[in-house]
Amino acid sequence: MHHHCAFLIAAVSVASTALTAATPISDSKCSCYLTNGTYSTFYKAHQFFDFRSLTQFASKRGPDVPSSAQDTSLAPPTSSFFTSPLWTSTWQTQSWNNSRSDTANGTLNGDATILMVNSPNNIFIQTNNDKDSSFPSSTHLTMRTCRQRTFQSSSEFQTLSSSYHYLSLRMLARTRGSSGAVAAMFTYRGAKALADIQEADLEILTRGPRNRVQYTNQPSYTTDGQDDTIRLHATRNATLPQGKEWTDWAVYRLDWTPKQSTWYVDGQQVASIAFQVPRDPAGININCWSDGGSWSGNMSVGDEASLQIQWIEMLYNTTEMASGDKADCRVVCSIDEASETGAAAKLWGEEKSQATVLVPGATNTLMLCLILALTM
Repeated sequence: MHHHCAFLIAAVSVASTALTAATPISDSKCSCYLTNGTYSTFYKAHQFFDFRSLTQFASKRGPDVPSSAQDTSLAPPTSSFFTSPLWTSTWQTQSWNNSRSDTANGTLNGDATILMVNSPNNIFIQTNNDKDSSFPSSTHLTMRTCRQRTFQSSSEFQTLSSSYHYLSLRMLARTRGSSGAVAAMFTYRGAKALADIQEADLEILTRGPRNRVQYTNQPSYTTDGQDDTIRLHATRNATLPQGKEWTDWAVYRLDWTPKQSTWYVDGQQVASIAFQVPRDPAGININCWSDGGSWSGNMSVGDEASLQIQWIEMLYNTTEMASGDKADCRVVCSIDEASETGAAAKLWGEEKSQATVLVPGATNTLMLCLILALTM
């Protein structure tokens, strides 16, 4: 027992020294990445999508919304940015609607009361005229949802890959506009049966208080009416830290790990759920929508809301990484300790040092124990 305690103390000491000594480094020289937080985890890959300086693609207010549902669905991308590899190598803009495919009479999914149509027309680069000096940028990506007379025009994009298997997903974002919209960032693995769906999400409801955000390991309801029981364990409605509202710029973060989903806002933990944490590989979705149902609420005709994003960043493992070359972890890096957003900093290790195998979902303590064991 005493040896075990001493070993853990040594591990903590190594971690503290590494974080203090973090130095800038290129992603190409990082073997893996270690997150901070209450459940530190190792990941193999890092991506950063920056929408802050895209003035060549920007407009002041975005394109007009087509008047018909069909034209909305078939609308082209709003700029060449969304047809470039910077976007299309990872993301796919959606154009589906919420009408049920198994009926011929236009029945809508769930308790929706209005046809919802996703459109590339609602995802655009917008000039940032905000005077908030805390998060300066020339532009941001805007995702819009707007209520037309006969339908709701909405927006969603998702990853091409559905092979993400644990991740740390972050975005600098804010939500603006009318009541009746949902702005969300989530992992998703679909299924025919509701109980088999796997999803960890963050949702902002514009019909709700401006200082509250919903965090859930879905599903949060059942087909047998036992909603209160599952909702108690599956979801949290939490206050934003430091007096913020969701209309303010904030860094939202979801850490999906084998044991729990943990959410942070501006670096402060706001929720953690171990109940029905997603187990299997999934895709990543970000959307802004309304369908007139009980969750989103109804938006008045002519009103709109938007999710505005300055950047998206993620650390992740995939099924290919887990089953492929059993990637080693010689050089351990961090994005949390980097001096610049989107960059990495080296914590410890050298390219020629002895390899430590990166186990999918490995935690800070486990990895440090392996490193110490190799050097004892």
